[in-house]
Amino acid sequence: MAVDKLERQQLLRRLLDEHALRSQAEVRELLRAHGVDAHQATVSRDLDELGAVKVRGTNGDLVYRLTADPGPGLARTRLDEVLRQFVTSVRSSGNIAVLRTPPACAHPVASAIDLAELPGVLATVAGDDTILVVAEEGIPGQELASRFLDKLR
Repeated sequence: MAVDKLERQQLLRRLLDEHALRSQAEVRELLRAHGVDAHQATVSRDLDELGAVKVRGTNGDLVYRLTADPGPGLARTRLDEVLRQFVTSVRSSGNIAVLRTPPACAHPVASAIDLAELPGVLATVAGDDTILVVAEEGIPGQELASRFLDKLR
């Protein structure tokens, strides 16, 4: 089955959460079992882009896991990439910026915003294709929306 990068990485994220995968060969095998044929170089890039690292599992083996928090500095760099890749429009209302994405892409964008710990951002709420970014009191949603629009240019 042909899948795009986003679908492949979403599947990979789920598989890393559900399985103790010790090698890229095991990752490729499990992807193949789910109908996705990926070259070793592709798997390696995907693991890197998702922030997967090897950690000691419950039985002592080294297994791939997704890092919980890359830290705000790295997260801000990744946020710019994620915004350019997935955000299709930005609007505002009150103290809220509203970001639109393709279907099933809102969660990764909201997570990237949360991890980046942007100044003035109080919270995010993600649906399937929409993210509400709530600004702290006193910051207009238009200002927040402008910040995101600047990153898309």
